[in-house]
Amino acid sequence: MEKIGEIRALFASCEGQELEELIARYRDDGRSGVQAEILKARKRMEALDKEKQRTWRMKEYERRYEALGPLCGIDEVGRGPLAGPVVACAVILPKDCQILYLNDSKQLTAKKREELYEVILQNAVSVGIGMVGPERIDEINILQATYEAMRQAIGKLSVTPAVLLNDAVTIPGVSIRQVPIIKGDAKSVSIAAASIVAKVTRDRLMEQYDEIYPEYGFASNKGYGAAAHIAALQKYGPTPIHRRSFIGNFVQAADSP
Repeated sequence: MEKIGEIRALFASCEGQELEELIARYRDDGRSGVQAEILKARKRMEALDKEKQRTWRMKEYERRYEALGPLCGIDEVGRGPLAGPVVACAVILPKDCQILYLNDSKQLTAKKREELYEVILQNAVSVGIGMVGPERIDEINILQATYEAMRQAIGKLSVTPAVLLNDAVTIPGVSIRQVPIIKGDAKSVSIAAASIVAKVTRDRLMEQYDEIYPEYGFASNKGYGAAAHIAALQKYGPTPIHRRSFIGNFVQAADSP
């Protein structure tokens, strides 16, 4: 007779149809440890089914516009920080995209974002990244810098989209049809994918900046106005990646080198 530890390892290594087959195989095994594994497996299958249903609902806009041609989700991250760039991402997913757990990047753990980032890059038809730094943000303001980053992202796609699914905004200077969706990163898998890639891209960049400017805690605060970041800003002054137009309330000589 198989040991419960071996059976537990089998259940842990299986998904989907294989999991159903295991449940049928061990259904009549009366050992409590085996029945506990079957119960856990059923709960996993129920959770997976709920996730598939949620993901199907998040494809509403994709189903609505897919007949027009390639659809591109667009989102940005980094409009609010005191330091670092604003980063935009444009993602074209395949029509038959089967990626689960896509959601507004803020609703996901850092670990899950990292996992999905790799899955998105492996499965996407095309991905474009746009980035606008602090000097340009100070020059043209954060809203215009965000639009500029989005246009950059669209321009770096290897496939021209027929429709842009945007998170709430309409991007000026773009001739492609746009569909702004309020809270789109929680309503469209394409926008959610863009949100995740933009977030991971910017987070990784801020972690690199942390190695250059370790006093400011960029690895943890990602340039946002955390108390420790503001204290460091007041103690050491601004770095070259700080947005002078954002830090005037914290540093008197915000425009000093």
